Amino acid sequence: MRPKAVLRIRILTAIVLIVALILIVRLYQIQIIQGEHYLELAESQYIHTVYNLYNRGNIYFTDNLKAATDPPIPAAKIKTGFLLAINPKEITKPEKIYDQLAKVLTDEESGQTKIDRDYFMDQAVRTDSNYREIVNRLSAEEADEIYDFNLRGVMIYRHQWRFYPGDDLAARTIGFVGYETDELSGLYGLERYYDDVLKRSEKQLSVNLFAEIFSDFSNLITDKKKVREGDIFTTLDYSISNQLKQELEKTQTKWNSKLTGGIIMRPKTGEIVALDTVNSFNLNDRAGAEINDFRNPMVENVYEFGSIIKPITVAAGLDSGAITADTTYYDAGVTDFDNETISNFDGKGRGYVDMREVLKQSLNTGAAFVMKKMGREKFRDYFLALKFNSESGIDLPSETHGLVSNLNSPRDIEYATASFGQGIALTPVAATRALAAISNGGFLVTPHIVKEIRYGDGTGRKLTYPQGEQVFSAETSENISRMLVEVVDEALVHGQVKFANYSVAAKTGTAQIPNHEGGGYYDDRFLHSFFGYFPAYDPEYLIFLFSVEPKKVRYASETLTEPFINLVRSLINYYRLPPDRSPIQT
Repeated sequence: MRPKAVLRIRILTAIVLIVALILIVRLYQIQIIQGEHYLELAESQYIHTVYNLYNRGNIYFTDNLKAATDPPIPAAKIKTGFLLAINPKEITKPEKIYDQLAKVLTDEESGQTKIDRDYFMDQAVRTDSNYREIVNRLSAEEADEIYDFNLRGVMIYRHQWRFYPGDDLAARTIGFVGYETDELSGLYGLERYYDDVLKRSEKQLSVNLFAEIFSDFSNLITDKKKVREGDIFTTLDYSISNQLKQELEKTQTKWNSKLTGGIIMRPKTGEIVALDTVNSFNLNDRAGAEINDFRNPMVENVYEFGSIIKPITVAAGLDSGAITADTTYYDAGVTDFDNETISNFDGKGRGYVDMREVLKQSLNTGAAFVMKKMGREKFRDYFLALKFNSESGIDLPSETHGLVSNLNSPRDIEYATASFGQGIALTPVAATRALAAISNGGFLVTPHIVKEIRYGDGTGRKLTYPQGEQVFSAETSENISRMLVEVVDEALVHGQVKFANYSVAAKTGTAQIPNHEGGGYYDDRFLHSFFGYFPAYDPEYLIFLFSVEPKKVRYASETLTEPFINLVRSLINYYRLPPDRSPIQT
């Protein structure tokens, strides 16, 4: 055989093998990886010919208690059911038809019905149309029962919709889907931030298999900018998120606050284990909720947090060399800056005290003393290095930056008040990131919620968040942690909540609410905050809590100590954290 003929045969054989390989890969994609999707499309052609079935990527919780082989817990998914529609042109006895439908769609115990009588009667007389939707989200049992009635003019179609199994769990964090102009898109939370990944195209399955194969193959080669569709896997732990929600709800109910929120984060990495606020709303039933209810105050609102900022001030003083833990000052209970007076929360002086007592007794005069020892410029440099004036980079939409213009003032009083958390306002997430830096060796981390994206073609991508700059030295981090452990062991509820086998660092904050209309601060309205981390010298978890305007109570130690301690115990047990110190001798 001639060499040229052999070459042609080899080329043809190679082409056949390549085409066969492409066919096998494509068939594997269609039948195995995307089989369920195309099955739904096929069924929809026979069952529902009005519009394409809605589809969107899933959002998943993580769960430490589940085995690796167990299916992940969905935070948002597509739910399949049925839709009830009518053809008014064929409806002759609407009253009778309604009564039959109501028998199926009314709960016998509660008396609640899925089918509104007035709406049905109004749609049934619109004989200018041959299709009117009446009820969506029917179960298979309801659809089967209605189908068996064989009612003329009544139609049952396959239907899909966005469903949130957790209802109100982390509602503002998960977000939801709604209409933006005439298209369903993510409007809030993760649904919005990752909308380009979660959104699904409305491309139909072509009957020409070869055209589909080579069309997709071409797209893979030429359309490199095409957004890949996938599911997102979060760092939000389902069990811990539920625990946080329960503690927030108990606190909110007990003290009748306007708002109560919390974050649980791994301070070394920025992974957010739980993030929630109450009062909240049901993602599956948003009737009655207002637009402001959907905003996420953890990233969109700023607050003056008060005394939880004092550990940052003291850490800056330690790191700059302006003070040591043993540095003392004379506390007269009040101190003056620019002819204005700063006082301790009770107005009382303690005499000569060291920096440990500044944190234990939460002394405003002590924080102002540290700022003065550092000097305004150096104090400002540390606060700006913590990025108070910029966004944290969290993967949630509409994040705002802190209000720290007072740090540009030529007056000492503005810096003095900032030293104990007044006059500057931060988002809860920004405050949490800054507080994490004093716990983790001094590094800024990027708070984040999504850890992995898995694409429809079977591939995946783990998201990485590089460590930020180091604001405090490791030595400073250890020293401030030791001081905050003393706060828990000796000062918090007079040492009654200390942990025998675990070092826990914490600080409370009680701040007056600014009066934006009349100026100054309200005398009877407070914002309570609380943060802590553990094990203190190698922290795995940081908890941040706050409550806006709790009623008939003054101090954060009264409102937030109990939920904080409950959460610490839950995390220790849930993650089976080993003790980090010997039992304290009493």
